[in-house]
Amino acid sequence: MRIALLTNEYPPHIYGGAGVHVAHLARELAGLAAGNNLDINILCFGDQQESGPHKTVQGIPAPVKHPAQDHRHQKLLDTLQRNLVMTGALRKVDLIHCHTWYTHLAGCLLKQLLGAPLVLTTHSLEPQRPWKEEQLGRGYRVSTWLERTAYSNADGIIAVSRAMRQDVHELYGVPLDKVRVIYNGIDIEAYRPTFDPAVPAYYKIDPERPFLLFVGRITHQKGIFHLLRAVRHLDPDLQIVLCAADPDTPQIGKEMAARVEDLKAKSGRSIIWIPHFLPQEDLIRLYTHAALFVCPSIYEPFGIINLEAMACGTPVVAAAVGGIREVVRHEETGLLVPFEPKSPANPEPKDARKYARDLAAAINRLLAAPEVREEMGRRARQVVVDKFSWTSVAQQTLRYYEEIIGRGDQGL
Repeated sequence: MRIALLTNEYPPHIYGGAGVHVAHLARELAGLAAGNNLDINILCFGDQQESGPHKTVQGIPAPVKHPAQDHRHQKLLDTLQRNLVMTGALRKVDLIHCHTWYTHLAGCLLKQLLGAPLVLTTHSLEPQRPWKEEQLGRGYRVSTWLERTAYSNADGIIAVSRAMRQDVHELYGVPLDKVRVIYNGIDIEAYRPTFDPAVPAYYKIDPERPFLLFVGRITHQKGIFHLLRAVRHLDPDLQIVLCAADPDTPQIGKEMAARVEDLKAKSGRSIIWIPHFLPQEDLIRLYTHAALFVCPSIYEPFGIINLEAMACGTPVVAAAVGGIREVVRHEETGLLVPFEPKSPANPEPKDARKYARDLAAAINRLLAAPEVREEMGRRARQVVVDKFSWTSVAQQTLRYYEEIIGRGDQGL
């Protein structure tokens, strides 16, 4: 069975949950390859090159820069060109598996040219991320069109949560029986409680005082500005550690910097902002030492980041949105904060002030109950071990491949 994985992100070029997913899925599928007569061919954006007995990786480098009506369209044009290169790079394949809209054009073309079934994994959906228009301009309409086209042509769809399965059905009219829920996973050997006081100290975190941890990109989706609004309502002894990097736009990066400085000056709170991605080993140690992890995302199809914290034995305070509700068990592995969006098309909170206060109340509640936090952390680790290993994800995915291929005529 010859499987082609098409992805924007692949090691070492990973910046989000979709990239983490593909990296681990590819590794686990390669581990299953010998016993299942399986070959994995990965096409990705970048300069990666790898060749092995059951797995090959071919990076597609940046193409020639083209003229554009708007400088924000360059990323779209870059993506479309790489998709065309991907389309010509495959020769024989039994199934095409695409991750995110960045590879959907290639997936649709290859389905027709090679007569192979197309599977998509739903990591997110463009209509639910309207802030992306800031990045892409009217190119956002093209990315949404590409995504809609791919979902109408796909032979099978994998949703990373039940919430995403319902969203695919409601937004794109895909029959529910065409969407298989296979949760994301976590490397439970790498992500485990790992104490090392030297790491928090290196990042200027006072080891004698509790701290909350946020990890994520600087984007409206991750809700970091709502967390900053909540800070003034938090216990003054709590340190706020923000591992926040990779702003969507220069403007949002400047807004982040201004708000942090303003908050420090006016509130006197201890806010430690680490504006770059941390090495995995450091991040694991910060998860472990944190009193709690906070995920204020206003849109989150799954939220691998919460699994990372839970695997390190840290309780989570998170918004009750999307797939987070299927990962964080309220009152057992953390607390879910009620969330009401403005509308189905606008995921921003209906009442931003109330959301910030509710976030602060949940954080303060756990901060005041160290024994509860300890028990929640223990349970969180166990839930991850029992339910979210990458080996299980790969086995479920492989069975789904076999099912799709076994259907024979895909109606091409």
